[in-house]
Amino acid sequence: MSGEQWRRLAVVAAVAALIGIGLWHREQFTVAALRAQLDALGAWAPLAFVAAYAAGAVAFLPGLVFTIAAGVLFGPWAGTLWAVAGATTGATLAFLIARYVAGDWVARRTGGRLRRLIDGVEAEGWRFVAFTRLVPLFPFNLLNYALGLTRIALLHYVLASAVFMVPGALAYAWVGHAGATAVAGDRGAVNAILIAVGALAAVAFLPRLVRRYRQGRPDAGKGEV
Repeated sequence: MSGEQWRRLAVVAAVAALIGIGLWHREQFTVAALRAQLDALGAWAPLAFVAAYAAGAVAFLPGLVFTIAAGVLFGPWAGTLWAVAGATTGATLAFLIARYVAGDWVARRTGGRLRRLIDGVEAEGWRFVAFTRLVPLFPFNLLNYALGLTRIALLHYVLASAVFMVPGALAYAWVGHAGATAVAGDRGAVNAILIAVGALAAVAFLPRLVRRYRQGRPDAGKGEV
């Protein structure tokens, strides 16, 4: 084996081990557990959170837990910022792993869905990435890997992912914040809960709005999933 092949094998082994650890501890991975680990870190908590979210995205841990925890730990606005930073970093790492290291493994895992993703990206480019971030047709963690096997430019992928993950991140950060204020008996709990409900309703409506926009475009129907 060449040095390059050994390096690829080492990366694949490390990713496989990380995924295995993530799946093994998936049941114990909760908002409370994450908060317990990060609460004591003080000023380092945001950086540790972003790193943990990125590793979790690679390891197939549920991003929703991270995003809700961000709202609990940092509030809705800063929580959204750190959640998007962590999710984007993790999505980028998975994308790069699939593109340069573990393409065969990803292709086997995604099966026939990969062809539809490739067709969609080739037809629409970054708009397809934006659509799949707003409308969760595919599991987030698997989608990150699968998109690495398409020909979309890395910069377009990163920017579309970061921007179009904001609505969902904001909604669920508000859910976490509302829950934390309610548990603490804060006077603003009712307002926080109402905002969280409104944000969730808006996010739930987004797929219908996006589909209506796509259907009204002249090239609608190309690259559909």
